[in-house]
Formats: sequence, structure tokens, C-alpha cells
Amino acid sequence: MPSHLSADHPAAQPPGHGPVDALISQTRRLKGDVNAVRREAQSDGSDPQDRWQRALYDLALHQLNDLDEHLAQLRDGPPPPTAEPAAAEPPAAPRRGSLLSRVGSAEWNLLTDEASWSSELYEILGHDPAAPPLTLDELPSLVLDADRPKLTAMVTDCLVDAKHIDGEFQIVRPDCEVRTVHMMGEPVLDTDGSTASMWAVLRDVSELRRSQQAVSETRDSLQRHRHRAQTEHRLAVELQEAVLPPWRGTLRLPHQGPRSLDLAARYLPSSTSALVGGDWYDALELPGGETLLSVGDLTGHGVTVTSGMAMLLGALRGMAMAGARPGQLMAWLNQLLDTTVQPALGSAVCCRYRPETRTLVWAQAGHPAPLLFRNGTGRRLNTPDGVLLGATSGATYGEAEETLEAGDLILLHTDGLAPGRGESPGTAAVHRLLDLAPRFAETHTAQDCVRTVVEEFGESEREDDACVLIARVMS
Repeated sequence: MPSHLSADHPAAQPPGHGPVDALISQTRRLKGDVNAVRREAQSDGSDPQDRWQRALYDLALHQLNDLDEHLAQLRDGPPPPTAEPAAAEPPAAPRRGSLLSRVGSAEWNLLTDEASWSSELYEILGHDPAAPPLTLDELPSLVLDADRPKLTAMVTDCLVDAKHIDGEFQIVRPDCEVRTVHMMGEPVLDTDGSTASMWAVLRDVSELRRSQQAVSETRDSLQRHRHRAQTEHRLAVELQEAVLPPWRGTLRLPHQGPRSLDLAARYLPSSTSALVGGDWYDALELPGGETLLSVGDLTGHGVTVTSGMAMLLGALRGMAMAGARPGQLMAWLNQLLDTTVQPALGSAVCCRYRPETRTLVWAQAGHPAPLLFRNGTGRRLNTPDGVLLGATSGATYGEAEETLEAGDLILLHTDGLAPGRGESPGTAAVHRLLDLAPRFAETHTAQDCVRTVVEEFGESEREDDACVLIARVMS
């Protein structure tokens, strides 16, 4: 690598314009393509993944800009040596951020202890162009204390062991600005093989390192975000599994005799989101032999929503055990959500089944009505009045009553079971569920019916979680 400042070592001639011009054209086309993709990927910056991608785009454009300018310098060849500028007429400062302000060269003569700097190096180091260039002994005075040993080691290796220089260090300019400089160089040998001088090319890489630091920080932020999301997801799943009854198999109430309901349920996660929602189902044996059946959905996803669902389900169970009717249960749950610190909305349906009379008494809060299947056909039960839980203070909830027969099947579900496709929420799912009536008539257990529902909806592209609870009247 000959020194372009040494008269004894003339610089090599630049390559022909043709191949380098072709590389410059390719580089500029690539810059245009990257910039176009970068503009299309613009976002509000709230997503760590988006911030990381944006930082990578910026870094790629920065490096392509550098490559474009370096190729231009390669095509045009090194600038001729400049005369010492007159004190009365200082040279115009190179444009900030241009190639001329980022790359300079120097040669230090060991025999005469003289130094020669290009005008660009004065700009990089912030050195007065009218002042003489710094010698190798004076150069460390610009370098941060922590990096001085690194610079000393590089210079020593070059001068003593004739090694190439390739390293970075930080400098403090007279204006107190800290810049990062990358230096590459090599010794210039005398005729007897001894080191006569050292020359180097110094490049201001501060902007590049800042871009790389931004990429690293956004990548770390993204990793922390992912770890936090994974932790929250695990906690939400564990909380959900601790609260909901087992769904792999038939739900068996502990004390019901021959007149018990055959129960089965299933939780179906969203196919488009890894977050756990606030859907629930429940079956609870009440004092006196009645059975509580309920499903519901608290809006949102994550640990906060799952813990809110657990609170709501615990309150529902407690009030039902105390004998509250379904309508009163809905009113109290609405009051509970209305007074919580974090406002929330929810929907629910609650049923009390009396086995002695095969009577189902139920209420709902903005929720799809239960479906009744009998003799191979299905219908939706008439819906009593009821608004969403948490929507308004002091809401009242009506009740409806249905007399069941042996062999009847009651199906409760949340409205995330199937996408609406332009229909009102839950309507698409209801139509598909009612179409399953002939298949339900061919089953023998509630669990068989749940399997049928999973076969129909299990692979659907659901945007939300869903639950289904099925109760078959045994006798």
C-alpha cells in the first residue's frame, strides 16, 4: 500500500472508469431499492420489532452512501497534495457528512520527525489548518485516555514489527465533540529494510458506529420485549389452567347421582395471536343438587385480562353458592367490573339447571344465547335483556326459563368461535353450530359433541380465543 504523500513512493493509478462507474450505478440502484422498502415499512415506532428493522434500514443506507462515495474516490483517484493554506484565507470547510470530511491521510517521517497531513485529516481531528500537524508523540493528546494504550500498541507494532495498522479509537476535538476514528496504515521501508516512515488513512466512522449502536440497542430492546411477552404468556396460561376446570375429558360433578348432566368443555386458542384471552367456561354443583353452567369473555389479552377473568369467575362461583339467581348474578358482576381500578368490558351467560324439574333458568350480559338441540334439530333460546358487563352502572338483567327433556343438549359458547365475515358478532358461529344438529344426534356423550365442534372450528382462522361448554340431559 504505497503512500500517496511520499515522493519516493508514488500512488498507484486509479482503475479505468468503466468498471467503477458500473459499480457506482449498481450501488445507487440498491440505495434506491433499500430506501423504497424503508419508506414502506414506516410505523409509529411503538413496536420494538419495527424500531429494530428501521435501524437496520438506516444502517444499510449509511453504509451504501459510504460505498458510493468511496467508489467515486476510487474512480477519480486521490486528490493532489495541497499547499499549506494561508492564514488570511483559510480553506472552505468540507460539507458535514461528506466523504471529504470523513476520510483523511497522513505520513509520519521517522528520520526527520516530520508529519504530513491531508486537509481532510485536519477537518476530522478538528485541528487548526494553520498549525503544523501533530507528530506521533503528540497524536495521543487527542485520544481518550481509555484508548491511548490501543493507539500506542498499533503504532509500536507498525514501527517495530512492520505490521499493518487496523484499529479504532476515540478522539476529543477542540470543540469537545467526541468522534470515533478508524485508522489503517503500514510502514514505509527504507532501502536497507528499516522503517523510514509510517503512513495511514484515517476515517471518521462516528455516524456508522452510532447507527450500529442503534441497531444493537433496538435488538436488545426487542429481545427484552420478547422475553417479557413470553413470561407474561406463560403466567397467563398457568393462571388460566389453574382457574378453568379440566377440559381434556368429561367434566364430572362430584356428588350428582343418576340424574346428573353429562358435561364436556373445550378452550380453543386464537390461531392468529399467541396471547391468552379472557374467555372462560365453568360447571359447578350447587347446594340442593342444582348445577351452575356459565361461559364468558373479558375483553383483551394477557396477564391482566386473565387475572380479571379469574376474579370474575371466583365472584360468580361464590355468589352462585350463596343462592343468587342468574339475573342477580349478572347485576352483581356488572357492579364488580364497574368498580374495579382498571375498567373492563365483558360478556357472560349464566344458567342454573334444576334436575328435579329439568328446568334451565338463565341470564345473559351481551352474550350469545345458549343453543338447544333436540331430535336432530337445533335452535337458539329466546334472549332476555342484558347489556355488557361494565358498560353501565346499575344495569338490570332479565331471566328466561326453558324446560328440557331427556336427551336434550345445551351448548354454550363465546363469540370468538368463528370470524363474522360481515355478520354480527357470533352469528356466523351460531349458524355453523346449528348445522351440526344431525351430527350431534348421532353422538353418545357430551365429549363426542365437543370433538365434533373442534373438528368443525378447531382449524379456523380465529382472531380471538373461544370456549364451548356442552351439557347433555341424561334422564
